[in-house]
Amino acid sequence: MTGETTVPTAVRIHGRGAQRKALSALLDGLPAHGGRLLLAGEPGLGRTTLLQWAARSFRQGPVLHLRPEPAPEAPGTARRLLDTLRSTAGGAPLLVCVDDAHRWDAPARNALGRAVERLSGPGRAGLLLTAASDRALAPDLARLPVVRLDPLSPARAAALLDDLTDGAAAPAVREWLLAEAEGNPALLVALLRRLSPAELRGHRPLPGPPADPAALVEAAGGVPACPSAHARDLLLTVAAAVRASDGPDVDAGAVRDALGRLRPAREAGARLEPLPAQLAPSGDRLRFRSPLVGRTVYATAAPDRRRAVHAALADVLESGGDRLPGLLHRSWARGGPAPAPAHADRLAGAAADGTVPASYRLRATAYARAAELTADGARRAERYTAAAEQALHAGRPDQARPLLDAARDRAAPAAARGRAELVRGLVELGDGPVGDAHQSLLLAASLLAADAPADAASAALAAAGAAWAAGDLPGCLATLASGPAHRAAEAPGVRDHRAGMRALLEGRLDRAGAPLAHVVRRGRTEDRPEPLLRSAAAALLLGDVDAARRAGARALAVARQLGSDALEPQALEYLAYAELRAGRHPQARAHAEEGLRTALRAGQRNRAAHHRAVLALAASIEEEPDVVAGHVAAALDTARRHGLAQAATLAQWAAARADLGRGRPFDAADRLGLLVLPGPGRGHFAVWRLAVPCFVEAAVLAGRQDDARAVLTDFAGWAAFGADPQAAAQLSRCHALLAPPDRADGLYRRALAQHDETGGDFERARTALLYGKWLRRRRRPREARGRLGAALAGFERCGAGVWAAQAHDELRALGAAPQASGAAAPARLGRLTPQQLRIARHVAEGATNREVALTLAVSTRTVDYHLRKVFAALGVRSRLELARVIGQAERGQETRRTAGQQEKTGAQP
Repeated sequence: MTGETTVPTAVRIHGRGAQRKALSALLDGLPAHGGRLLLAGEPGLGRTTLLQWAARSFRQGPVLHLRPEPAPEAPGTARRLLDTLRSTAGGAPLLVCVDDAHRWDAPARNALGRAVERLSGPGRAGLLLTAASDRALAPDLARLPVVRLDPLSPARAAALLDDLTDGAAAPAVREWLLAEAEGNPALLVALLRRLSPAELRGHRPLPGPPADPAALVEAAGGVPACPSAHARDLLLTVAAAVRASDGPDVDAGAVRDALGRLRPAREAGARLEPLPAQLAPSGDRLRFRSPLVGRTVYATAAPDRRRAVHAALADVLESGGDRLPGLLHRSWARGGPAPAPAHADRLAGAAADGTVPASYRLRATAYARAAELTADGARRAERYTAAAEQALHAGRPDQARPLLDAARDRAAPAAARGRAELVRGLVELGDGPVGDAHQSLLLAASLLAADAPADAASAALAAAGAAWAAGDLPGCLATLASGPAHRAAEAPGVRDHRAGMRALLEGRLDRAGAPLAHVVRRGRTEDRPEPLLRSAAAALLLGDVDAARRAGARALAVARQLGSDALEPQALEYLAYAELRAGRHPQARAHAEEGLRTALRAGQRNRAAHHRAVLALAASIEEEPDVVAGHVAAALDTARRHGLAQAATLAQWAAARADLGRGRPFDAADRLGLLVLPGPGRGHFAVWRLAVPCFVEAAVLAGRQDDARAVLTDFAGWAAFGADPQAAAQLSRCHALLAPPDRADGLYRRALAQHDETGGDFERARTALLYGKWLRRRRRPREARGRLGAALAGFERCGAGVWAAQAHDELRALGAAPQASGAAAPARLGRLTPQQLRIARHVAEGATNREVALTLAVSTRTVDYHLRKVFAALGVRSRLELARVIGQAERGQETRRTAGQQEKTGAQP
């Protein structure tokens, strides 16, 4: 190594939103009632960083940092601490910070707690502590409110790495670092320090082993202490057993039996009690409280002792019939990567055997170890590829990429290279530029065509999916039409799906229905996730949302049963789309929220962007403009970088629909015009038609009738195809908006009748609202009241708060909705503090939280905190509702002032 990379301090905290929110709540509430909070997490996760962030953020008084002390003699120490706190506070609120509180002894912590409790009066004290969770928390710490730190998500860890390296890491090195760090910031920094600038940029080979003992010890804060040789062997046995386990815990019986083989009986080697503090029991299972500490124990052990432990575990597991983990331990008992063809073959064979119970993660480990022991280059490449495929199924694309890099071998047969390219394309399809994924999958189809035509057909269909996600209509069509060499090997479901998609995209709608319907029907009897996902996708193309929901739910159940973290986000995506198309926004939101969590956990940022777009669409009908904006921004951030035209179109539609719901038709028409009007910037070819009804409504309200008429011909064709159950009623509604008065009435009635046939509360309520508005403006109040009342009920039933507010305002204009009395609104405002009232008035005038913060010279966090209190005190759920309450109060105050002046002057009202 020619030198080390200088690693700067990260310029910002990545992730930790929930933790910072909890810390902000403590800081904001501290002046009124004090508080205590414990930040707990394994070494290296950033407890100290968050403590320092909280200390910097506290502006209402002094901050006191206390360091560990020897055991004090209470009560003298408690009195000294109290005097210190009082003198430091000086009558102001005080934040007391204690890092690594687990290093204090119990009497010192108790003395500190008593001193904080006795600090009263105008200067309240808050206590913020951190403690490592690599061992059980002391009872006095465990009783505190705890905020726990977890490893960073793959996306957050990647952002931190880019921050630390200024984006200088080569792609392969980047993936290697992320896979090895496992979301631990301190370990990521330690690994970076190992690399020279040339190694970081990929100009020189990376050092091995990946995470050496020095890096692990640095991140873990030292080598774990052991009270005895027996405890040291117990920790090492658990750490070794985890390497071939399906999860973070291991069977305590197997550990005990291995210890019995490892140590002479006279040393009581089979005893597990008392357990070292680093281990946590759970029934008949054992695990490390900190995975990082477990890795450090294993890495710092003597090599010969590690081999002995693996041999003992292999004996126990093989005798118990646990074939795959036993073979893995036997391979590690050999030590090193020296070729061992016979053992490599046995290990790869067990990994490929579907009757052997094992997770995708364990199979990936077995294939990778078999590859290390394989001398033949082509076979080694095949086994690394198989390991990458299993890692992908396990939801670990960060581990799949380095394995694919290891699989590169130009001398390998075309089929082996094609298989690697197929896996690489699927990795990029979930978490990378979809244009790159498209090309990798096309290359895979070409390489696989001769020797593995069925795999070539699957690669070609996946390539079409990549082009679909990118909005590349010509590329999608070309892919669906190509590949005659492997057509004969296509499974029936793949063939029908390809033919139906091709016909649909070519505009031959009459020829698309039959093959897609075949795909849907096959899904009713399938128990494999891939055909079920194809069935759900085909049902969505046909507009059969019930069939899509059934197939998606079954695919989700199968994916969970198989333990495939990679397939769960896709199944949840189809479920969310089905509920969204059916107008069931709360259910769509529930599926998308779960889908977002699983996508981020599986490292699938592209899937996460789609779920963000669905969440934005669901929130766009509710009273949550900030939530819509947040999801739209997050979806577009990934969509723009990875070329996700479909997700971008959905997100932009959501933003426009939120504008329309909040009474901003000009903004909505401007946004939607870019998506639906002909031109190079038109939205995704399979999505833009869904936004046409919103555009027509916004364009008519904005006086752009010609633009609205320009898109109705295409939309009429879409409605005639029947792929969208709401489209026919929406088309009638659009015609009603554009029709002269003598025709509009009949068109609105027709639209409502069509809604009654297809269902869907939200779209029916939108039609009823527009019809009610039309009737009110033509002085037909009795009819208008009925339509608007139905609209209000429909919106409330589906949780469409923004639209319900529109219906309520229309009813109020008719005198049919209850209004708050002049005295009621001011009485509600009387519940607010002066600061809350100032913030509420600024927000009611349309200011953002940031603008309010700048105006009042406070932090945005403080505005967020007070605004939540305002909403709770007034019983409102949105800024729109808050504006109404403020407006009613001010009108009531003006009325009373006028009445008072008239009373003084004797004037008559």
